[in-house]
Amino acid sequence: MARKSNEARSLVSAEGAGAAALTHRRATRAKAAAKPDRAEAKNQAAVANDPVCEHEEIAALAHSYWEARGRQGGSPEEDWFRAVEEVRRRRQTSDR
Repeated sequence: MARKSNEARSLVSAEGAGAAALTHRRATRAKAAAKPDRAEAKNQAAVANDPVCEHEEIAALAHSYWEARGRQGGSPEEDWFRAVEEVRRRRQTSDR
């Protein structure tokens, strides 16, 4: 003789399993969102230590010093060295 299936029981157990799986997926996504991506962290570190990026940052800062003076007077070398000191100081404070 064939057994009758209890549809109500199978629905409850299926819903319970689905809810548990959904909760697990949400928790996994939340952890992934909270944890910084390792590749992204390595990329940021590489950019921070890249001499080309540092050179461009120094050049932009030195140029801003010249513009702040009204594009007159001063010395490009003094602006450059001032910018070097400022960029290095920023990087030292951000590394701490």
